[in-house]
Amino acid sequence: MRLGIGIDTGGTYTDAVLYDFETKTILSSAKSLTTKEDLAIGIRGALDGLPQDKIQKAEIVSLSTTLATNASVEEKGGRGKLVFIGADKDIVLKTGKNYGLPDLNEMFFLDGKVDTRGEIIKEPNWETFMKDVEKWISDADAVAVVQQLGVRNSTTEQRAKELIMENYELNTICGHELFSDLNYIKRGSSTLLNARLIPVIKDFLDAIKTSLKERNVNAPVVIVRSDGSLMSENFTTIRPVETLLCGPAASVMGGIELTGEENCVIVDMGGTTTDLAIVKDSVPVKAHDGVKVGKWQTFVKSVYIDTFGLGGDSRVVIDNSGDISLGNARVVPVCIAAKRYPEIREKLKSLAKSRRITHEPQHELFYLVKDITDSDKYNADERALCTALKENGPMIYAEAALTVKKKLFFNRIDRLEKEGIIMRCGLTPTDMMHVKGDFNLFDREASNYAAEYVSARLGIPIDSIADKVYDLVKEKMYFNIVRMLLEDKYSDYKNNGLDYNTERLIRDSWDAFKNPESDNLIKLNFKMPSSLVGVGAPIHLFLPEVADALNTKCVIPENAGVANALGAIVGNVSATVEISVKPDSEGDGFIVFGKHSNTYTNSYEKALEEAKKEAKDAAIHEAKLRGATGDISVTLKRDYNESLAKELPEGMFLSTTISATALGRIIL
Repeated sequence: MRLGIGIDTGGTYTDAVLYDFETKTILSSAKSLTTKEDLAIGIRGALDGLPQDKIQKAEIVSLSTTLATNASVEEKGGRGKLVFIGADKDIVLKTGKNYGLPDLNEMFFLDGKVDTRGEIIKEPNWETFMKDVEKWISDADAVAVVQQLGVRNSTTEQRAKELIMENYELNTICGHELFSDLNYIKRGSSTLLNARLIPVIKDFLDAIKTSLKERNVNAPVVIVRSDGSLMSENFTTIRPVETLLCGPAASVMGGIELTGEENCVIVDMGGTTTDLAIVKDSVPVKAHDGVKVGKWQTFVKSVYIDTFGLGGDSRVVIDNSGDISLGNARVVPVCIAAKRYPEIREKLKSLAKSRRITHEPQHELFYLVKDITDSDKYNADERALCTALKENGPMIYAEAALTVKKKLFFNRIDRLEKEGIIMRCGLTPTDMMHVKGDFNLFDREASNYAAEYVSARLGIPIDSIADKVYDLVKEKMYFNIVRMLLEDKYSDYKNNGLDYNTERLIRDSWDAFKNPESDNLIKLNFKMPSSLVGVGAPIHLFLPEVADALNTKCVIPENAGVANALGAIVGNVSATVEISVKPDSEGDGFIVFGKHSNTYTNSYEKALEEAKKEAKDAAIHEAKLRGATGDISVTLKRDYNESLAKELPEGMFLSTTISATALGRIIL
């Protein structure tokens, strides 16, 4: 018997499975609440639900997590800073927002130029750089460095990194270390996001190691990457951006493993997001241009995951029209918060009985996650609120507002929420599950009191509020499944998104399904030939009706609630490296753009051989960095347009890309 432990830490739950590699079966599974202020609590809870005598025999512990994904969607994380070398400010101003970049004044622009041949045309003035960067970098947690053509010559990126690390001892990552793609705006966004995620993943790994050590589990730790493959713990601390969507990727692999469905859409509903993936002929479709998460357009290669803000912890809000809607942001369900802090139930009870109705979300509460009362990075109002939360425990909206003056309250807490310093509690679909009796693990009374307040404010019965929230969840799930399938079929939708009229058609088709007796002269109906596979704890409450609306089969497998943890343990290491060969624009030869240096040769054949060797060596090196041991197999692929090449005059050559993929295992 060869055992492994799979752990998935999501925004709401931490799941764990004990897996037998020889029989390919889940021997045991467990769930525990994810505790963001101390991740180790949730991890311990999940581990303690597994057989203790067996987990110590595990040969490997494999992890997946939605923490990086959720942090990106919710605009949380550390204070990452971006040094842009040779970037055009006007271009960054015009296009940067499209990729997730911040305002210009939040980035440092350093003059320096590399040409398309990889030659340094202008060396940055390093002495001036060190003087000018001092104040700007003082509050950074980590730094990203990106040169406009750093993938052609990485020297200036490396030098900036060395200076920052020597003088400021900050985690620093270069764009060329992560990505080989030319679009420097997108490379800058991707590398900056990596810097922001370093503290998020560090906290996660520290909690994992502490929890394992306490239970005498000494197996090596690996993490799922965005493409479903694995990487080592040390590698993850440097490149946390590669864990983007690793939780959903693990769920996809787990869903395929559990169901054997060859053609399907996998729907993974978690606490913060719902993730969709298309499976064709038993293989998940890959994202070729990099994944988009929240506002961030990245070069991260991944299983194609379409992520949108919908989960058990989605915030139920009262919109400007006085109706209920679902927000994209995650809040802690009041039922969960009240189980941990029983005084919350009494605060909500008093509020519900008081009938104090205002336009503000009085039923929402806040509690402290990280103590920043002694930090000079925050203003007096921010520190005052955190001090009050530290001393008094969770505070209802009115109490918190009084602490920092009611006027402009939201502006005063915005940064604290985004940086994960305080946590908001509110009504959610999870609370509505408690109200309806579909889920009773936490404090149902607290959910009822919060719903009672909203009921009084809107003049709607509590049961109607719960039904409305369920319908909103199903409608949003339906809309996004259809949207994703249309984008997969039509490139215009993929590139530009759906137009208003197409969105209206999708919504009308849902209305036609929900109201079959309506007197509309035309009714719309979308049909799916492939099945819907549901994973995630609450999916059984919502997906069957969505499948009915799409005239397709709904498959919810046994162990659907821990498909993510299963997917974490069934992968291997895979590393792909691309090396470009281009005709030299200033001579008769060719340039091989290597990972660390460029090679010039007069022979096209020699250039190809050099590129193959460079790609193979780099792929093996990358696989070993990710934790592969023992035999590593390598496959080479040449990307070359043969038909177009035949039309060129004799002696002319097209650019060629050699890609090498190294495959290896963590356990021998």
